[in-house]
Order: sequence, then C-alpha cells, then structure tokens
Amino acid sequence: MGNFTDIRGVIKKYKDMATLSMFYGIIISMFFRDNRQHKLPHIHARHQNHNAIFSIPEGEIIEGNMKTPQIRLVQAWITLHADELLANWELAIDGKSIYKIEPLK
Repeated sequence: MGNFTDIRGVIKKYKDMATLSMFYGIIISMFFRDNRQHKLPHIHARHQNHNAIFSIPEGEIIEGNMKTPQIRLVQAWITLHADELLANWELAIDGKSIYKIEPLK
C-alpha cells in the first residue's frame, strides 16, 4: 500500500506543475499555488539529475544545484523573459493556467 501512496503523491505533484519551456535539455516548470515555501517568484529547472529553483527576475539559485553551463543558460533565459515569467507567476499562484514561453535559441 505504501507504493500506491507514493505514486499518488508523485502524480499530484506533477498535476500541480506546468512546463513553461524546454531548451538544451533543460526543462523549466512552474507549480500552481507555489508561493508558500519560498514566498517569492521562482521557477524550477531540471537538467539530467540536477534540479534548481531560480528566483524571478534575478535568476539567483534559491535551492538545489546545477552545472555552471546550464545555470548560465537558465539565467539568460530568465533575463530575456522576466516580464512573461512574472505574469505567469501571478496566474500560477492563483491556480490559473499559465502560458508557454519561447525556448532559448
């Protein structure tokens, strides 16, 4: 029964998450109603086995780790799309649908 409970938790977590963009093997996500733990606008970035949470619009790592080249790519993307990210953040904390954002090219 423990496995079923674990699976339900994983499903709920990903149900509450939306993928904003993907580029160079990096997946950028935002969770709905995710303003309780960090209390500031942020995104989640995943690349291979690395996960990091980046502040918006500063692009600083709040939590986690990632290799330097991927950190720089995420930070560049945040800089280019800060206004869109902040608009999505406002939608997400209210549980509303958010918009995809162009990948880094």
